[in-house]
Amino acid sequence: MHFWGLIFKRELPVTLRFRSEEHVMQDLEPFYRWRDQYVSEEDERSPFFGIDHSQFEYSTTVYNYYIHPQWDDMGSRTLFLKVLFADYKKHFVVIELIGEWNDAIENDIMTFRREVIDPFMQEGITKFILIAENVLNFHSSEPDYYEEWYENVADENGWIVCLNMPESSQYDFRKLKLQYYVELKEFLDWRRYQPEGLFQKIDNELKKRLT
Repeated sequence: MHFWGLIFKRELPVTLRFRSEEHVMQDLEPFYRWRDQYVSEEDERSPFFGIDHSQFEYSTTVYNYYIHPQWDDMGSRTLFLKVLFADYKKHFVVIELIGEWNDAIENDIMTFRREVIDPFMQEGITKFILIAENVLNFHSSEPDYYEEWYENVADENGWIVCLNMPESSQYDFRKLKLQYYVELKEFLDWRRYQPEGLFQKIDNELKKRLT
């Protein structure tokens, strides 16, 4: 039985323990403290422009268990997301993820690229911060989509960073050596930063390493 199955073997509400905090699965909502600066549903350049979210009606599920209605559906059955911030002048975006990232069966990276990443790249985004704390399983397939994504952004001096992916999810990720394209970083207190501050910290660290 995979990890989600172990978590979800009880009826709702499902309790998750993550980073010393207890959460009920359906109450795990996307980070919201930057909403006074950016709302993806109100951004005409966002793939999720115009999406109407209910605060009370739970309809989206991962393996038949409801998740908070504020998460966005990109077309995957198991992986959902929220665009927390996009800055088109500085060419970066912050995306939070939840669920199971399954390239082996669902080809989630293809869906992610086609429905979210490529549209943002067409708008000039070249630096991607992925928050993966709640990606509780990762199943790899082929590196092609990751390699192509990396090459496309590297041509524009861009990068892709994935923050706080759980160790259990990193196994397949590292096995396929995807960290050469999407850098894995531990940054537990990212919520303390404003979006531009988070971006500058990561960008400066990467620049220092390359000089």
